[in-house]
Amino acid sequence: MQLSASPYEERLTAPRSWWLVCLLVGVSMALILLPFGTLPLLGGLAGGTAAAAVVASSYGSVRIRVVGDALIAGEAKIPVSALGEPEVLDAEEARAWRTYKADTRAFMLLRAYIPGALRIPVTDPADPTPYLYLSTRQPQRLIAALAAARAAA
Repeated sequence: MQLSASPYEERLTAPRSWWLVCLLVGVSMALILLPFGTLPLLGGLAGGTAAAAVVASSYGSVRIRVVGDALIAGEAKIPVSALGEPEVLDAEEARAWRTYKADTRAFMLLRAYIPGALRIPVTDPADPTPYLYLSTRQPQRLIAALAAARAAA
């Protein structure tokens, strides 16, 4: 597999405020275990914080990559030759495509904490997926990487 001329990789990490919430979950667990003594309180603080951090980290670990002649979005791998022209969606338009404009057959890699998105039509007639909806913080870079991969293929 040939590497693209303009490699692209983005991790859809959770916002910083979620890490504060993880700490608050730990504090809540500590308060629940307070009647049982100091050691359970400290265990609840550490265990609750760690468990919440693992959940936040795993939710924010999904990646969007352009590698060679393929777009890899989460678990999906799509050749760039099967993709149409991408459309950048602002926050309002992205919300519309996540809700009332959404097609149930579409592949959606969305994170509500990322306001912008990219909508890419799937042009392969054998694929029932009408489009890809990808939450991204850098839509222009992703479009440039897709164009470079398409040109190289």
